[in-house]
Amino acid sequence: MPVDVNTEDDRWGDLEPLARRSCAAALRYLGYDPALFEISILACNDARIQTLNAQFRGKDRPTNVLSWPAWDLAGESPGAAPAPPEPGTPDMPEALGDLALAWETCEGEAREQGKKLDDHVAHLMVHSVLHLLGYDHEHAADAHLMEETEAAILATMGIADPYSSLDGPPDDAADTVETYIGKV
Repeated sequence: MPVDVNTEDDRWGDLEPLARRSCAAALRYLGYDPALFEISILACNDARIQTLNAQFRGKDRPTNVLSWPAWDLAGESPGAAPAPPEPGTPDMPEALGDLALAWETCEGEAREQGKKLDDHVAHLMVHSVLHLLGYDHEHAADAHLMEETEAAILATMGIADPYSSLDGPPDDAADTVETYIGKV
């Protein structure tokens, strides 16, 4: 799977193997050939992601992950599956978009939630790939679809369902994603 990782913060180490595995798992689960798509990843720190969050979302605070889809593939109505992406070829994979991860926020969330950092980062990458593919969590029906899909993909990777600790249905499913992943 073509994944272009730009590491601005050395604390990330070699993120490429985990990025390839996570992104490919998401694409394969949804029936897409990972070799036909490309994703760019910025592995940065909180200061850099805060700048990006302010610039692109008007939120002047760090966050764990940001996503920039190349295409608008959103479903036609809340809870509807997104449109399929147009694949490229192995020689010219189609760019799905970009994502950025912030070291301090990701590491702190993993520690606070008692998770392995790699498992948490894999979850964030799967979450972001779903955003690149048109999934969202703005409405409860969309959040439900996205959370179920994330959990199923993570299960194929041997990673526990990050939402399994919920004590019943949330009042606002969009808040569930933000509670368990962070302020995305």
